Order: sequence, then C-alpha cells, then structure tokens
Amino acid sequence: MFKLLIFTLVGVGAQLVDGALGMAFGVTATTLLVVSGVGPAQASAAVHFAEVGTTLASGAAHWRFRNIDWSLVLRLGVPGAIGSFFGAVVLSRLSTAAAAPVTATILLAIGIYVLLRFSIRPPVVDGARTSPHTAAFLSPLGLFGGFIDASGGGGWGPITSSTLLSRGKTAPRTVIGSVSASEFLVSGAASLGFIFGLGSAFFDNLLIIAGLALGGVLAAPLAAWLVSRVPATLLGTGVGGIIVITNAQKLFSTFDVSGVLSAFGCVLLVGLWAGLLVVAWRRSRLSAAEAAGDLQRFGTGHELSTLPETPVFEPSTGGKV
Repeated sequence: MFKLLIFTLVGVGAQLVDGALGMAFGVTATTLLVVSGVGPAQASAAVHFAEVGTTLASGAAHWRFRNIDWSLVLRLGVPGAIGSFFGAVVLSRLSTAAAAPVTATILLAIGIYVLLRFSIRPPVVDGARTSPHTAAFLSPLGLFGGFIDASGGGGWGPITSSTLLSRGKTAPRTVIGSVSASEFLVSGAASLGFIFGLGSAFFDNLLIIAGLALGGVLAAPLAAWLVSRVPATLLGTGVGGIIVITNAQKLFSTFDVSGVLSAFGCVLLVGLWAGLLVVAWRRSRLSAAEAAGDLQRFGTGHELSTLPETPVFEPSTGGKV
C-alpha cells in the first residue's frame, strides 16, 4: 500500500508538469521513479505503458478540437515507434548498473534543454494548420526522438515539439496536438519493446503502472488550474532545474565523484538555476505588463514615452511671422 502511494504521488507530480507545460511527463516520472529506487528499465517500461492510455485520451481530445494534422502524425509517429521499440529493447538488455548512467545522462541532457527552453523567450511561430515539413526532415526526427524517449525514460515531447515549434512553420496547436497523437504510437511500440526485452519481468511493474495512472487521473483537474495560475516559463524553468540537479547527483554518485567536487557541482548548478528562475520570473512579469499595457515599473525605457511633453517656448516675434 505504501508503494502504491509513492507511485501515485509520482503520477501526480508528472501529470502536473505535463498538464501545465504540455510535455515532460515521461522525463519527470522516470526521474522520480529512479530516485525512489526503481530500476531504469522498469521505470521507463512502467511510464510508457501508463502513457498508452493517457496519450490515447489526449489524442482523442486534440482530434475533437481539430488540432491534428494526420499527415504529420504518421510521418513523425511511425519512425518514432520504430525508434522507441529498439530503444526499449536496448535499455532492457542492459544491466541496472550499466543502464543507470545512460538513463541519467539522457535525462540530464533533456533537463538542460527544458530548462533553457522555458527560461528563454520562445520563438515567434506561424499559424499554418498543416505542417510543410517533408518526410526527409520528420523521419530522422521521429526516429531519434523515439529512441531517446524509450532508452532514457522520456523526451518525445521536449525533442519533437520543441524542434517543430522552433522551426516556426506550423501553428503551435497543430504541433502540440499532432505530437500528442503520435506519442500513442511511440508509447505502444515502446511497451512492446519492453515486453520483448524484459519478458515476464515486465509484469512486475503493474503496481507502478497503476500508481502512475491513478496519480495522473487525480492530478488532471489540478494541472488545468495550475496552467492558468503559474506562468509556463517559470514552471518549466523550475522543473528543468529539478531534473538537471537530480540526475547530476545520480551521475556524481555513479562515477564516485569526491564529496567536495560533488558538493561544489551541486552548489554551482543551484546557483545557475536560481539565476535562470529570476530571469524567467522577470520575463513572465514583463509579458504580463506588456499585455496590460503597464511597463513603467519594470524600467524598460518605455516609460519615457508616457511622460507629458514639455512645451517649447519660442522667442516672441511681435506677432510677425
């Protein structure tokens, strides 16, 4: 019962992040599961099996609101499914000792990406409802994203969504909806890969899967409230920093880094994270002020334009022009 509670809390935390940011359920859940003592392969397997249901529901919702470009789903999702199957097989064949640093390194890299992605202003994007990208661009992206997602425990959303959004050629709603729908293929293929690689050991994860699913369902309404209250830039920077610091500590421990160097590295990371949190907070406040038309208290220089003009008195010409 206690373990079910722990896994449910992990599901709650991951769903809060995913519901507010539109990504990082797998990265967050896998990081928290590994910290709680679950092996890397078992954690990734449980997360992906739980995501089969959540991504199906998410894809159906996006289809209802016409946020999906089915051509993009297939051109991205099919290569992603192939990559995730092989990523799952590779991870499940590694020993726990060998898999731990691999998973931690991948999660650390994704955490850095998420941290920088949300602490820096997102690019301006187009409003096109269909993606102009060709299979030559989408297939390698899907293959790489799927492999990293399964072998690292997450990363499909941060890799594919952020890449497509950064290209600025497709409407954000289409990118998010299509990536969410394609993740059903990726999660399903990864689950098959873990069943193939782990065999009967895969079914030892049913308690974890149940906890993740239960936590996700319970947290969904709260996540919807959270996204309306907390700026995505601030939340994304916070979550990215937690992922980076947690997995950096895991790597320090794996490679037997001395206590002094490990402490120095953690202090340095916390300091950098705090700085980026300040930047993200300032950016969110500035964005809110821009929307409200009130920039004077932020010292941006725009306040000068709001000062009344001082009349300029010209010398009297005695009424002559």
